[in-house]
Amino acid sequence: MKKPRLNRWQLATSLLTTLLFTGQTLACTTFIITPGATASGAMYVGHSDDGHLNDPRLIYVPAADHPPGSMRPVHFDATSIGELPEYGSFVYRRYTGSARGPGYKNPNEPQSKPIGFIPQVAHTYGYFDGNYGIMNEHQLMFGECTNGTKMGNVKPSPKHLFYSAELARVALERCTTAREAVVLIGHLIDTYGFHGTGETLPVADPKEGWLIEMIPGDETFGGLWVAQRIPDGEMVVSANELRIREIDPDNPDQLFSPRLHQVARAKGWWKPEDGKLDWLRTVSLGEYNHPYYSLRRVWRVMDRLAPSLKLSPWVEDGYTRAYPLTIKPDQPVSRRQVLNLLRDHYEGTEFDMTKGVAAGPFGLPYRYLGPYESAGDVADPKEHHDGAWQRPLSVYYCTYSFICEGRSWLPDPIGGLLWFGLSKPAETAYTPIYVGSTRLAAPYTSADPRYYSRDSAFWAFNFVENWATINYSGVHRDIVELRDPLEQGHFAAIAQADKEALALYQKNPAAATSYLTEFSVHTAEQVFTSWQAFGDRLIVKYADGGMNSPGELNHKVGYPKEWLESTDWKNGPTSYARPAAPQTE
Repeated sequence: MKKPRLNRWQLATSLLTTLLFTGQTLACTTFIITPGATASGAMYVGHSDDGHLNDPRLIYVPAADHPPGSMRPVHFDATSIGELPEYGSFVYRRYTGSARGPGYKNPNEPQSKPIGFIPQVAHTYGYFDGNYGIMNEHQLMFGECTNGTKMGNVKPSPKHLFYSAELARVALERCTTAREAVVLIGHLIDTYGFHGTGETLPVADPKEGWLIEMIPGDETFGGLWVAQRIPDGEMVVSANELRIREIDPDNPDQLFSPRLHQVARAKGWWKPEDGKLDWLRTVSLGEYNHPYYSLRRVWRVMDRLAPSLKLSPWVEDGYTRAYPLTIKPDQPVSRRQVLNLLRDHYEGTEFDMTKGVAAGPFGLPYRYLGPYESAGDVADPKEHHDGAWQRPLSVYYCTYSFICEGRSWLPDPIGGLLWFGLSKPAETAYTPIYVGSTRLAAPYTSADPRYYSRDSAFWAFNFVENWATINYSGVHRDIVELRDPLEQGHFAAIAQADKEALALYQKNPAAATSYLTEFSVHTAEQVFTSWQAFGDRLIVKYADGGMNSPGELNHKVGYPKEWLESTDWKNGPTSYARPAAPQTE
């Protein structure tokens, strides 16, 4: 489609937006719930991509064969340390070119330029891609979150070739199991180096889950990494702080960089007489951004799944051991519970963000950040701050979130499900997409956060979430009334589609692929059109502060009495007499 000509105001706005995006950082939440902890026996990996109007496109990267001697380009990702125009990668458009299949081709945009190259393999697998690699055709799945470390904002170079996003993509292209992926990622860091910030990648297949954490290097070393297997029957959550602690060379469930102890000792971060190397304390400053920015989310997820542990939301510092790496949920976790985990604003706790003066009259849980907030994603947590908001799981600057579901009892094309939701988790509807799909619904692959488009699923969801700020308690109730039956309908449709696809697969795998693709595309298109129509209805229903319907316009809602009493309403003009001046001492 030909891009419309922009007027002077639009050009200025576009330029300002680009400048504001430059240097933007992400601050995500991610988790693994293993099969032994779930009601169905499925593996789940969840991720919220909290990047605030970054690239929201979901892209299918097809499987491919490569001739001998081919080289794979390694590209820069602006999600690491911000935009570097020399690589042609931008926050609003992460990659443009032909190396990842037709989904990223766009001759009208600047073409991405690689940092360097690594040897290519003969065959690469198909996968779903976002700002980070997501899930491949063999049910290998990833999440991600950024962490503050002593090494931060390292620029790409021949000695620091990779960032976590490209590491996940290479693993999705080449691996079928989580353990293979961890070993490959570790090898790539050791061989080619790592740039950007500290990173966590949860990686899982339908049977086994791992957490791999990494930090960038400097002129003396390329990067460091550690990995730990997540025991079956347990779960782990990461929220912008490294989670792995003691590194034990004799632990068969841990893997780590061969140079870890050598580098840590040379840097003065650790001494052998200290005992086992504490990864978090050795390479990081503790908690990310400000106190409880990370740990409160960790507490909240653990407390929701295992309230019997009676974990306290209050700890002594960012290096606390109050929250173990993994926990066993009190009850088997259902798919519905998993989809709801990232939709939380601490409702029902002392930190409930729908309560208090900052939530306004209609319980808005979102707190917009500004110039008075703490200084970004890798700030020293000991830095003084005049104030801070709670950091919820569902945050206003979320671009998209997803839940990967792996099911070992089904063939890979059928067993792997991606539940994908655009904009805030609390205001999205998760759409199921089979990993056997070889095509995605167009509204989910087309979006530019710089320009509103009626054809984009991102903008359909983004509009609804922003309209909800007019009367959050009312609009959110409307969202739930539409969203929950919609998702419940997906559950039933998936159960039937599994049966039909399996019958086809046993006779003709290609026919199953076609069926799964059409099912996924049709379902996503239905979600998009229903959400767009829903947004259109909301425009009228909440127009001008009223509650409107065809049968009754301007049904006055007003404000809750409790909130009114907290304002100067009670001192308003109820008589002609001049109010008495407040007494001073």
